[in-house]
Amino acid sequence: MPKKKPEHYVNNKELLEAMIVYRTKVGIAREKFIEKYDKDPPKSGAWEGKPRIPNYLGECFLKIATHLSYKPNFVNYMFREDMISDGIENCVQYIHNFNPEKSQNPFAYFTQIIHYAFLRRIQKEKKQLEIKTKIIERTGFDEVMVIDNNELSGNNSEYNSIKDNIQYRNR
Repeated sequence: MPKKKPEHYVNNKELLEAMIVYRTKVGIAREKFIEKYDKDPPKSGAWEGKPRIPNYLGECFLKIATHLSYKPNFVNYMFREDMISDGIENCVQYIHNFNPEKSQNPFAYFTQIIHYAFLRRIQKEKKQLEIKTKIIERTGFDEVMVIDNNELSGNNSEYNSIKDNIQYRNR
């Protein structure tokens, strides 16, 4: 039985074509902006008349980021959704830097952008975790939450009422 080629989640040729079309639209809008205001628009960010990024490109960024987050070195982080969001944000931020004349591989370009966005998010979260642990250490508390066994022994009326409600519902 012949091996079937796997279906890729992002088609690099279609992505390249969409990038070329988008860059053409941006170029036309840029010329109109220059004619209207006699100055160059900012390279990044929103400026009057700049076309929106097509849904297809946004979907590709989302797919690339999502699939990259499943790699073993990224899969176990609690903040994976933040990593994916950062990756997509950076793709949108640096979409104007992709030049089809230099490279015919936008998939690799955006994958690298997302990869480094993931690494930056991991570094930020590690710093935040260090700050949290230092705060806990400096306060002098050994534990963040202390459970008093006397309150759970059944002497507390609130504890008994909760226990009774649970037993009543389970009947």
